Amino acid sequence: MTEAAAAAPPPKAGRRQWIGLAVLALPAMLISMDMTVLYLAVPALSADLAPSSSELLWILDIYAFLVAGFLITMGSLGDRIGRRRLLLIGATAFGIASVVAAYSNTAEMLIAARALLGIAGATLMPSTLALIRNMFHDPAQRATAIAVWMTAFMVGMSIGPLVGGAFLTNFWWGSVFLMAVPAMVLLLVTAPLLLPEYKDPNPGRLDLLSLVLSVGAMITLVYGVKELAKDGIAVEPLVYVAVGAALTAVFILRQRSLETPLLDLKLFSNRKFSASLATMTLVLFAMAGMFLFMAQYLQLILGMSPFEAGLWTLPQTAAMMVVGAVTPALVKKYRPAYVMAAGLVVGVIGCSLYTQLDGGQLALLVTGNVIFALGIGPMTIMGTDMILGAVPAERAGVASAMSETNQEFGTALGVAVLGSIGTSVYRSDLAEQMPAGVDAQSAEMARDTLGAALAVADKLPGATGDALTDAARSAFTHGLHVNATVSAVLIGIAAVLVAVLLKHVRPTAPDGEAAGSGTPDGDSAAEEPKAAADGAPAAVASGGSPAADPVREQPVADGSSVGR
Repeated sequence: MTEAAAAAPPPKAGRRQWIGLAVLALPAMLISMDMTVLYLAVPALSADLAPSSSELLWILDIYAFLVAGFLITMGSLGDRIGRRRLLLIGATAFGIASVVAAYSNTAEMLIAARALLGIAGATLMPSTLALIRNMFHDPAQRATAIAVWMTAFMVGMSIGPLVGGAFLTNFWWGSVFLMAVPAMVLLLVTAPLLLPEYKDPNPGRLDLLSLVLSVGAMITLVYGVKELAKDGIAVEPLVYVAVGAALTAVFILRQRSLETPLLDLKLFSNRKFSASLATMTLVLFAMAGMFLFMAQYLQLILGMSPFEAGLWTLPQTAAMMVVGAVTPALVKKYRPAYVMAAGLVVGVIGCSLYTQLDGGQLALLVTGNVIFALGIGPMTIMGTDMILGAVPAERAGVASAMSETNQEFGTALGVAVLGSIGTSVYRSDLAEQMPAGVDAQSAEMARDTLGAALAVADKLPGATGDALTDAARSAFTHGLHVNATVSAVLIGIAAVLVAVLLKHVRPTAPDGEAAGSGTPDGDSAAEEPKAAADGAPAAVASGGSPAADPVREQPVADGSSVGR
């Protein structure tokens, strides 16, 4: 490679790539909506299908379990067969499964449809992020693209309850699943026209045992953690966590022995990759625990319906959109680590406002939510960007899968641990404040959850019921205060870690100069794939425009060609 070629800035994305980004943002929005709308449909589908309590839990949870379990597998598969091809396969499966779910006439049929939705969803998320990594080589442009993708994801989570509520008001419960079908059809039509194909030309042999270990480890770990969050410390979920940890250990040992591992553990020797992954986990852990209590606060303390609660999350969504627009501009002027650390300090301020809630004060809650969103936004955007930018383009599928797996596991762990802490405070406080006149059985039920306490209070005579309601809400608010304090400490630690571990990453210059993805400290992973010694490209690319596709037509082993 000549010095001129080495010094050349990465290619810039053109209009086709930016239009293609809108296609990639669509499945991100739909998947996040699918995570929230089902909860609104639970009463109607329960009345129609009459699922048992166990079946209802599987209807709600199996989607998340299988998404988490199959992410790494699907990320690696996309590297091998092509990210666009996997995206189209996943979109087809997601559309079909949505129709099956909508017209399910038994609980078992709905569980099976939700399982297929989970596996299909696991193909969509890493495919979209990996394609962004391949379409946007310029670090500044890629940061903007990821901000757009992240904003779409957050918008989907916020409007899910609103759109779902509107559908349930006018149609039957299955209609919430049909929302995805037109979007998937649009994706299938436009993706071949707008999205280029990328895959690793030398992926090596796919190790089936690694696939089984990966899926088994993540499903058992996430299931165990979620069960701990719902039921507290118990033998069965601890066994699942232990089995998941053991499978993870075997998986890691297996990867070390393979010539072409499913997950290249050398990625973790890159400080930008490992530090971003670790701090993102810490922030997601804290964020999930807070949002768990916020949703209950809006509905059970302030007495809002799910639809009204969804409306009051729109200001924080607007804040995330602002962050998405501003962050890429800031990291062109300042080191990304300092932008992220400063944002996390703002997030700590948002957490501190939560500690001032006393059972009302909607304005204070919304203000805290907005400040919190403004604070964590730069970390979620740039953390994802650094995870993707730290690896060669041919490994983008696995890197994006790791980012998504990290999100699933960090969120589940945050709900379990911080949920347990808040619940413990709630139960302890309510036991001390339990009004006289509440019988032992009712008191035990009230100490289970705030929702149970309010249901018990409704059945008690006037003054006693009112006293139990006030005591339960006070105890829950104290639990929220403790959670907010713990979250503030964790986010503060994350701010320090980001500032120290990622300070070597330089700002992203507007024209690709002094790219922020540089690795002056000697991190091993390159920002762009290097050409092999024989002149073959490091990643197969086709269908791109000259602005986005630096790979010209090159021969490959089977006599075909790649590129244009």
